[in-house]
Amino acid sequence: MSHSLTSPRTVHPLPGDLVVWIFILAELTVFSIFFIAYAFVRLNHPDLFAQGFAHLNRTAGAINTLALITSSYFVVRAVIDIHQDNPKGCSRWLNRAILMGAIYVVVKLWEYYEAFSAGYGLSTNAFYMFYFLLTFFHFFHVLLGLLVLILISRNARRGRYQGEGVVVVESGACYWHMIDLLWIILFPLVYVLN
Repeated sequence: MSHSLTSPRTVHPLPGDLVVWIFILAELTVFSIFFIAYAFVRLNHPDLFAQGFAHLNRTAGAINTLALITSSYFVVRAVIDIHQDNPKGCSRWLNRAILMGAIYVVVKLWEYYEAFSAGYGLSTNAFYMFYFLLTFFHFFHVLLGLLVLILISRNARRGRYQGEGVVVVESGACYWHMIDLLWIILFPLVYVLN
């Protein structure tokens, strides 16, 4: 038997670093509180929320959903490549994910521009307060996630993730998947379920 088949391997119960998972759980908790508050207020003001819902651009929301789901697929491919000791391939897949994330950013900024141009803002009513708070908070996480992916891509291209270094790539991937998961909840909650 070859040495690589018999050598002990560190087994991680979760991909990535435990600290990242604690951070992800904290973020999911905060978003869950926002989602519950949104649902509660929406139940008490259905007409107000129906009016706000009518003004949202569901096409923009659908484009962003497709962009984030595609980016998560690319991130999965990047993790596979780093596990196969292919850092340049990992970097290429991450760059594709970054491009999809950038599409999300551009579409969301355009959507915000349209809403502000139409006179809608945080103080318009409860629907827009929640719409902007939820989507701005998520938008901030996308920007942070893109920064993380850019740094990991650059370091992967330079060959910095050898051996246990793959945990860094896994951690970044877990954070990005959290962002995608949150959007998959946000999109139907805010854009679809009327």
